Amino acid sequence: MSVGADLVLINGRVLTVDAAFTIAEALAVRAGRIVAVGSDAEIRPLIGPETTVIDLAGRSALPGIDDSHLHACAFGATRPPLAVDVSHPAVGSIADITAAVARHAATLPPDAWVIGNGWDVGYLAECAPPAAGGAGPRTPHRRDLDAVVSDRPVLLYEFTGHTAWLNSRALELAGIDRHTVAPPGGIIELDPDGEPTGLLREGAQNLVNAAVPPMTRADRERAIRAAVAICHAEGITSFTEPGLGPGGGSLFLGAAGAETLAVYADLARSGELDARVSVLLLPLAMGEAADVLPERLSAPLPEGIGDLDPRLLRVLGVKVFADGIPPSRTAWMHEEYVGGGNGCLCMHGSTDALRVGELRTIVRHAHAAGHQIGVHVTGDQAIDALVEAFTEAADAHPREDERHYVIHGDFCTPRSLRTLAEHGWGVNMNPAIKWTIADLMDGVVGPERSAYQWPVRSAVQAGIAVTASSDAPITHPDWRRGVSAMMLRESKATGKPSGPEQCVDLATAVRAYTINAARQDFAEDWKGSLEVGKVADICVLAGDLTTATPHEIAELPVALTVFDGRIVYSA
Repeated sequence: MSVGADLVLINGRVLTVDAAFTIAEALAVRAGRIVAVGSDAEIRPLIGPETTVIDLAGRSALPGIDDSHLHACAFGATRPPLAVDVSHPAVGSIADITAAVARHAATLPPDAWVIGNGWDVGYLAECAPPAAGGAGPRTPHRRDLDAVVSDRPVLLYEFTGHTAWLNSRALELAGIDRHTVAPPGGIIELDPDGEPTGLLREGAQNLVNAAVPPMTRADRERAIRAAVAICHAEGITSFTEPGLGPGGGSLFLGAAGAETLAVYADLARSGELDARVSVLLLPLAMGEAADVLPERLSAPLPEGIGDLDPRLLRVLGVKVFADGIPPSRTAWMHEEYVGGGNGCLCMHGSTDALRVGELRTIVRHAHAAGHQIGVHVTGDQAIDALVEAFTEAADAHPREDERHYVIHGDFCTPRSLRTLAEHGWGVNMNPAIKWTIADLMDGVVGPERSAYQWPVRSAVQAGIAVTASSDAPITHPDWRRGVSAMMLRESKATGKPSGPEQCVDLATAVRAYTINAARQDFAEDWKGSLEVGKVADICVLAGDLTTATPHEIAELPVALTVFDGRIVYSA
């Protein structure tokens, strides 16, 4: 080959993630594509006078990571500088949160809302019982925030997105007082005096979301740019934006609204979208009736989106909700949970004809319209109902290779796993969330069911191409932590194992963030592995992934990220 490569990586551990999980030493890139993979001796002749050569020095290179369920605009909107970070380990106490809120408020215009994201009572010192070294237990209160910011509204979302913490000014602007009736499925928490504590759970958050000024187009663009920059620093070159549309108008400050797709399209059109983005439309809000779905599905996409490079931005299908259909907005389980829950995890209930009927109607419409369907579902009873709905829709309207998938799927039953595998349908799991809440779930559903939660190994053994994702902003898009969690099944808080029989090996975990995610995108023929002819999206780690222990993997920094043959991040 007479023409030199644009970029060559040599002297490394190149995890190709091909069918045999081959490990090479080097690779070469030209015009955004991989043109050769092999030994140093095979690749060095491709080095020309204009070639950028990177000596990996034993470090690992692998395909650019594909976070297959990442609310990128929402993630950017709930991170600095647009919002204050109140997540662990940035904060460890309510005092830390109020100090961070005060600092952030001082940077904003006088009438601006102070928005934050990520607090978790499991890591706040004042909320832990004395036996655990804390001063509590107690819960956050509006007075905590009032003490530092009283002249403007403060709205802080809990890390799961199921609870919001407000100061008094935000409650006032939302029209919430002791007489306010929460919407169905929502809870306005009251203190012993009958006054709102400032905590709104589930659907009650819509009361304050409606009062927050909508995101501007400039805000959406800033949020997406910020999210892509963080993705680059994490080695992520592709992600699925899982739900943009009229059903997302009240989610994540409106970041999941239909306007966000138009901003993505503008960035792609101008050559400023340095990530491969797959989009699921969100035609219905959680619990919204199915009768409006046909009209929503027929609504036109932003003008010109069909003319864009589909390897940069594509609308693949729709996202719908299985859990959250009235009367329950939470997880729908076969058996009653044991610990009272926290309002965001699970609800026991017998089969409800209304819920099942709505779900079947939604799935049938979306399937018949030709869409790939990703369904948010958590409880085992809801998952079984969803898989039955998938099967009924497929029988009524046979299609080829639709690749529907279960989003979250944390309590997939063996029966449902078998059916999903038989049809080539998928499961998108969240190992970092498992790591985060393992101990909490022991007390909610019991240790046995908690150990089974997110049954990755069972799904793989059933024949499913499991994908793994962060669900950012629920967790940070740190795929190394996700790989470690899949290999260890340990608790973040205590390190205690939780379902070690569901552990998987390194190759399985890496595939979940690369080639399997590409398959979810119908893109495994051009991305997801480091093979000749595929796009040159590459993540380089500052160490050897193949020899690091699972605990060490979680701490391996990203050294370099290559997107479309261009270096977009270097440590």
